[in-house]
Amino acid sequence: MHTPVALTARTEPFTGSAPLRYSDARNPLAFLKGDEGIVGIGETLRLTFTGRSRFADAAAAWAAICASATVDDPMQLPGTGLVAFGAFAFDDESQAESVLVIPQAVIGESGDDRWVTRITLDQEDSSAPLPDLLAETDIDEMRVDFTHGRISGAAYEGAVVGALEQIRTADVSKLVIARDLEGRLPAGGDLRSVIRGLRRRYPTAMAYAVDGLIGASPETLVRVRGGDLFTRVLAGTAARGATKPLDAEVAESLSASGKNSREHALAVESALASLAEVGVEPAESEPFTLQLPNLWHLATDITGSIGDATVFEVMDALHPTAAVGGTPTAEALPRIRRIEGLDRMRYAGPVGWVDAAGNATWAIALRGAEVAANGTIRAFAGAGIVEGSDPAAELRETEIKFRPIRDAFADPLPEDAS
Repeated sequence: MHTPVALTARTEPFTGSAPLRYSDARNPLAFLKGDEGIVGIGETLRLTFTGRSRFADAAAAWAAICASATVDDPMQLPGTGLVAFGAFAFDDESQAESVLVIPQAVIGESGDDRWVTRITLDQEDSSAPLPDLLAETDIDEMRVDFTHGRISGAAYEGAVVGALEQIRTADVSKLVIARDLEGRLPAGGDLRSVIRGLRRRYPTAMAYAVDGLIGASPETLVRVRGGDLFTRVLAGTAARGATKPLDAEVAESLSASGKNSREHALAVESALASLAEVGVEPAESEPFTLQLPNLWHLATDITGSIGDATVFEVMDALHPTAAVGGTPTAEALPRIRRIEGLDRMRYAGPVGWVDAAGNATWAIALRGAEVAANGTIRAFAGAGIVEGSDPAAELRETEIKFRPIRDAFADPLPEDAS
């Protein structure tokens, strides 16, 4: 149990420059997409959770904090007022901590609106100026080379063969198998350059950085605005074509692929059933092909009203989705643990933010890496294995999915996108 605290959050318009330049170079807090997003500075309060009850414990802690907080928010926009950033472990049995981080200050932007929120403990002066926190600094580029981690390419193909054997002989229809890469952050490495590079190359993805977890996810786990809920299911993948005609053929082939369509349908069915468990009456779109800079995905959008549920209850119900776990989930997860033989930590877990008004955006932590306090970097990528999967093709898919984080850590900085 966490000791109750009383916080004060005061929001006002902000006229400074782009938010990312104010964040901490080594420990940035950010969630950004296009021309909107929020950046956290400093840390007023950190809450940690572990195990199966981590979502319920976070929901209770956040509700208690919001109930005792004083919020002065004349702007009343998503991401203004009291805000927490969060990242949750993928597995109930993971050694990684799940966290909610409430920063000392939040700078946000949405279209033409830009704001700053100061969040303090009740005994502190929340109206005091922020000269030390709001220090704009240049973003320095860096280079990191990755090598294979605990699962080499050959070992991964062997793991896929093992997964296919499980699908043939056990009561599972899909297993998502991941592998890892390793690197090391150079002394003085500026992680904001990773965020900046990801935003430049993948502007439609959600660039995130929370407690050392950093990446750019194309997949929305749950987004809530004024009680309206949105989630996007991505499952089924193909590499982009080299020319426009070839690219169009790839998209058409993906839509017609029996293997990818089965994989996608399993993920959609799982999401709909999970939402129904928490009282959401969902409506889904027809599947469509979603174009990303390096991939095509099969996608389905799901909408509904969150009703009396909290965003943490929705996350608990949805996670892990069939797109990152398997089907059925209860039977898939122990098999994934045995086949992979590694702790995914917070890869493929929820990452995002929530405010005191109930607005929230949580992505699935994909196309990213975890940066430990000692500078060790571990990146993860996975592929959905179903009947008909080819081990060599699945290995190639993971290589494509590693590309965003490899490029963001290794390439020279693009033009300013912060």
